[in-house]
Amino acid sequence: MSDKPLAPAIEGWYTLDAKPHLIGTRCKGCGTYFFPKQSHFCKNPDCESTDFEEVELSRTGAVWSYTNACYKPPEPYVAREPFEPYTIAAVQLEKEEMVVLGQVCEGVSVEDLKVGMTMELVLEPLHETDDDIKVTWKWRPLDQ
Repeated sequence: MSDKPLAPAIEGWYTLDAKPHLIGTRCKGCGTYFFPKQSHFCKNPDCESTDFEEVELSRTGAVWSYTNACYKPPEPYVAREPFEPYTIAAVQLEKEEMVVLGQVCEGVSVEDLKVGMTMELVLEPLHETDDDIKVTWKWRPLDQ
């Protein structure tokens, strides 16, 4: 592994801690959680608040759904060549009970996943620049 420092591929979306968290917001009016962060108005139709607090979201949750993606992901992702399909999972966060879609860590395929299984948030290298190693968050089965 390189001696270069780790840097987020998307600034402000997740922590770089050993046990990372997604960074979201919680509406101070109704308690609704958002990821990515919301700052202008609450999207809950029963709330008119514009007051939010930044929060670290749950690191674990249950698989709600999953599939394989047979297309190159959009930036900031850098697809390896030749491109190979990858697995994505919709995970319902433990505390917030919101569903967050994300890529699954390398080595895990759709055959390895089941609805309801527990997943945890991890960081994996995305690509290397001249200055650093860009990392992104992914989901990994908790028992791995």
